[in-house]
Amino acid sequence: MKDGWPDGYGRRVLAEVDSTNAEAARIAPTLSGPEWILGLRQTAARGRRGRGWTHPDDNFAATLVMRPDGAPGQVALRSFVAALAVFDAVVAVTGRSEGLALKWPNDVLLNGGKLAGILLESMGSGGAVAHLAIGVGVNLAQAPAAADVEEGALRPVALLSEMGVTPEPEAFLDGLAVAYARYEDQFTQYGFAPIRTAWLAHAAKLGEVITARTGREEITGTFETVDEAGNLVLTTAKSRQAIPAADVFF
Repeated sequence: MKDGWPDGYGRRVLAEVDSTNAEAARIAPTLSGPEWILGLRQTAARGRRGRGWTHPDDNFAATLVMRPDGAPGQVALRSFVAALAVFDAVVAVTGRSEGLALKWPNDVLLNGGKLAGILLESMGSGGAVAHLAIGVGVNLAQAPAAADVEEGALRPVALLSEMGVTPEPEAFLDGLAVAYARYEDQFTQYGFAPIRTAWLAHAAKLGEVITARTGREEITGTFETVDEAGNLVLTTAKSRQAIPAADVFF
């Protein structure tokens, strides 16, 4: 590590960009190693399933683009790696962990509201992942208006309103990059097990009743765990179900 930045990771700061994930797709073929892209202003940000992502000024929007090893299912587990890194970066800039929690599959919560979201997009062919983009959006200074989020979603919150702290995006990137590199090393050396354990230690609503909405059905049950494949495991009145993809509501 040099000057507070992890070895082997590139750093690119853009004054304006359509979206950092789109920029990641454009530059991925030219990169020799993992690189962080920070967009100080995004003009066409997006969230999961193509949804719009509101990005007020002074908030955080960055993407890590990398060439991962492993099958697509293993590569996708980096959403948990990224969530832990965001959690640690928030603790680093605020000095507090109270009120922070992780919501399956890819959100970071603060005082029950959504502080951050993570979006993974992969590029490749033939079932192999050539490049992975891990997009991270954090409400540092401002939370989007309630009208800008989908019905039933958690209220958006910001670090400034909830904790009275508003780090500069570049400073937050430094903390996030260091935390991510630490967890990435753990993941590549020891697999998903220690990441899973750490994630579950911060899981929102673990042991409580939640609802998972897939593209085909709505399942309500007790949040039992996240399994070794990253699936959400719910225990319902009829069965125990492992859910690979869904939106979670509580």
